[in-house]
Amino acid sequence: MQKGTIGVTTDNIFPIIKKFLYSDHEIFLREVVSNAVDATQKLKTLSSVGEFKGELGTLDVRVAIDKEAGTLTISDSGVGMTADEIERYINQIAFSGAEEFVEKYKNDANAIIGHFGLGFYSTFMVSKKVEIRTLSFREGAKAVQWSCDGTPSFEMTEIEKANRGTDIILYIDDENKEFLETQRVETLLRKYCRFLPVPIIFGKEQEWKDGKYVDTDVDKVINNLTPAWTRKPTELTDEDYREFYHEICPGADEPLFWIHLNVDYPFNLTGILYFPKIKSNLDLNRYKIQLYCNQVYVTDSVEGVVPDFLMLLQGVIDSPDIPLNVSRSYLQSDSNVKKISTYITKKVADRLQEIFNSDRKQFEEKWNDIKLFIEYGMLSDEKFYERAAKFALLQNTDAKFFTFEEYKNIIAAEQTDKDGNLIYLYATDKTAQYSYIEAATARGYDVLLMDGQLDSHYIGMLEQKFEKSRFVRVDSDVVDNLIRKENSREVKLTTQEREAMTTVFKSQIPTIEKGEFMVMFEALGENSAPVMITQSEYMRRMKEMAAVQPGMSFYGELPDTFNLIVNTDHPLCKKVLADTDVACNEAIAPIVSKLDAVNAEIARLNNERKDKKDEEIPVADKEALRNAENEAAYLRKQQEGVYSEYAQNNNLVKQLIDLALLSNNMLRGEALSRFVKRSFDML
Repeated sequence: MQKGTIGVTTDNIFPIIKKFLYSDHEIFLREVVSNAVDATQKLKTLSSVGEFKGELGTLDVRVAIDKEAGTLTISDSGVGMTADEIERYINQIAFSGAEEFVEKYKNDANAIIGHFGLGFYSTFMVSKKVEIRTLSFREGAKAVQWSCDGTPSFEMTEIEKANRGTDIILYIDDENKEFLETQRVETLLRKYCRFLPVPIIFGKEQEWKDGKYVDTDVDKVINNLTPAWTRKPTELTDEDYREFYHEICPGADEPLFWIHLNVDYPFNLTGILYFPKIKSNLDLNRYKIQLYCNQVYVTDSVEGVVPDFLMLLQGVIDSPDIPLNVSRSYLQSDSNVKKISTYITKKVADRLQEIFNSDRKQFEEKWNDIKLFIEYGMLSDEKFYERAAKFALLQNTDAKFFTFEEYKNIIAAEQTDKDGNLIYLYATDKTAQYSYIEAATARGYDVLLMDGQLDSHYIGMLEQKFEKSRFVRVDSDVVDNLIRKENSREVKLTTQEREAMTTVFKSQIPTIEKGEFMVMFEALGENSAPVMITQSEYMRRMKEMAAVQPGMSFYGELPDTFNLIVNTDHPLCKKVLADTDVACNEAIAPIVSKLDAVNAEIARLNNERKDKKDEEIPVADKEALRNAENEAAYLRKQQEGVYSEYAQNNNLVKQLIDLALLSNNMLRGEALSRFVKRSFDML
């Protein structure tokens, strides 16, 4: 028997392992099973080159639980180890500067394990004692048992062992009894080892017998030895790809498309990425892209490896150029990882272009399911935008699809304004904005449907990319002003008439939560609607962007600003103006007369002080100006009061306003109830 101390340069490796690696303690199983697979694969290689001439026999890795003994055992029939090899690979650990390193990376178990090659020692996170029983494949080798109880001391002795290979026996400690539960261990094996290239056997297959499940004589193989990504695309059918998708994303809908990755220069990478059909945010959180290293599961936190916009995809990436024990900081800084990310972006763009070219009809049918990926990519990656601009689609309100170039050619003749700008009209809600869409299409305009989650940002980007172009929402102005072909027709109202109509209409607009209205006048012709509601394009966009973009909450807090457009050419609006003049003139005339006199006095006083400094103006003049301004404000208030009181009993004004609100789906609750009752009364 040999006794000794494990060669580490710090007093005791084990408290460090237990303390700092505890949060990721389940990875011990991945580490030990991966080592067993490596030992098996090495033996296959040695046999293939003639360095091992014996019988390979059954090459598998077996995992077994013994609850009574409190052990978890991982066994392989690979190359095994001699006493010298245990001394070299197990007893000597290059661990200089350990405390400093561990303190720096104490929250990242993978970084510690990967840095020091501590895969085997991760077993001490869950074990009070670990034994290795091993017999090397080398001719004449002696079987050896090594044991350690979580201190730097170990014992190693020769034993009898009939079969080549290694058994790692973990005596699970009291805090980690979960790793003696069959369900827990099987879950971990399926998570970390489900695609390893050597059979991983854990227990027996079961069958239903006499009202319960019982073990059969058939070994339960946990893993798929040849997952789809390890095979050539020419060997796979569409059904193979779909089956593999459901293997990694059980319960998901059929994928829309998939991309088979296969590159061996300047790095090695294989994998399959799927475009999923996303129905809710739950789908985004359920399945992710999984990263593997030589078929060993690494992580599903692939930030850095995969461009941000493709994090919405699902599937598998396998690259031996990314170490098994990899930290997140490594993924974000390594140059190989950056090359992989660039490659994946190009491959995805190429595949989408290929589908677009070969089956445009299918591409259009699935556009609304994939446009989230594509728009996100175009917004976040300039190179992807350049590629995607050839196949990205715009959809109009008639559900027809166009490339950017096609659509530009279609609208150029009708939708170029007097300044030579190409105007892209769009709607965000086909139902709510129906009347505006109808008015625009009646003019010969085409209207896009931009109702996606990212479309407010996407529109802003397209305006920057498209030369001399603007996007205008179809309800942001009256149809005559959406695409200005000539200067607007003049509104023929006197100042007093404007003030009268402004007060009459504004006073009767129902209160709308977080909504403010401005009354405006347009000469739109007798055949246009008498009253319409529009919303400022700029402010609405800012509020939409504030809803999805941090740092813009200021805009989100602002009230919605709407324009109530009164068409001064319409007979009903002319009637309102004439009726108001007749009904209010007697009360308004003396107020206006006084107001004119007061305004004349204010003008005189302001003129006198025009070239004087403040201290040169007599106090009496300042007081006179202040009194005149207060009197003018009082008279204007009186004037508004007369018009408001008159409007209160004017059902025509109320009806015109409510019809405009109703056409915008803005008439609700009590205001809607009053409108319905008034409509019956007027009938």
